[in-house]
Amino acid sequence: MLKLVNLSKVYAAGEIQTTALNRINLDIEAGEYLAITGPSGCGKSTLLSLLGLLDIPDSGEYWFEGQNVAGWSEAKLNSLRRGRIGFIFQSFNLIEELNVFENVELALEYTGMPGKERRERVQAMLEKLGISHRAGHRPSQLSGGQQQRVAIARALVAGPALLLADEPTGNLDSAHGDEVMRLLRAINAEGTTVVMVTHSSAHAAQASRTLNLLDGCVVVDALQAAA
Repeated sequence: MLKLVNLSKVYAAGEIQTTALNRINLDIEAGEYLAITGPSGCGKSTLLSLLGLLDIPDSGEYWFEGQNVAGWSEAKLNSLRRGRIGFIFQSFNLIEELNVFENVELALEYTGMPGKERRERVQAMLEKLGISHRAGHRPSQLSGGQQQRVAIARALVAGPALLLADEPTGNLDSAHGDEVMRLLRAINAEGTTVVMVTHSSAHAAQASRTLNLLDGCVVVDALQAAA
């Protein structure tokens, strides 16, 4: 599904250059559940941004479903990303002026989907994640765990093949964090490819494969032992 070949990303600040990713080689098969770990500043979030077509590499190849998208324009990347990649962030990124239903429906706004089908999809996703009773509430009226459920619903409502999660439990207590991890496992079990960045070794151990980064390089790429 995804293939990186000698992928590098360098950030420049004046005359100082920082190599965030250094010649990464990586294959991710459809249906995998990959956890990306490593210390702060090792390149985890940069790698996730590149996988999600939110950023472009400075060198190397990125093959997304058989197409080398490295060097594509922002417009082409936006078109490819829409409906095919879902994102979950640590900070939820919900819009306070919109209620729960509207926040989730926003993910379908530019898909060309008829209004009736959009509403049915949103309602079904809210029911699936157990938050349909909060459809009319604003984000500030929800607990952290409920807000993350809304964010997951928004990420999934378009039916993406790839779900990217950047520290999805970082702002949650342990109970709500465990709840989100159960949801991610269930989503993966239904066939969605999941790539998650995490600082938690316990959460990383729940994935089927772990990628450990250090100074922009892959130092460990290992399948998890079967439970």
